Amino acid sequence: MSAVSGLLGLACRAGQIALGADIALQEIRSGKTALLLLDEGASEGTRKKLLDACAFRSVPAYTLPEGEISRACGKDGRMAAAVRKGKLAERMAELLSS
Repeated sequence: MSAVSGLLGLACRAGQIALGADIALQEIRSGKTALLLLDEGASEGTRKKLLDACAFRSVPAYTLPEGEISRACGKDGRMAAAVRKGKLAERMAELLSS
């Protein structure tokens, strides 16, 4: 998972990620999201809300170990990250799918 963490940190610095459940939900609904990263520690309500939106928009969702999103982006308490379409998202999807 260290390669994904590195890409996640890079995407955060490049402004290619929307952090937080509410902002991620807005990004998914707008059609700008390539994939969703969800923290294992996310509440059931948050998880359901985001996964339902992903299913409706055909956006792949991946679960990361607890705290990895927060550590990679340097922001405490973030449970979700919507990665915008682009090369970084494509590479992350490759790594997470294998």
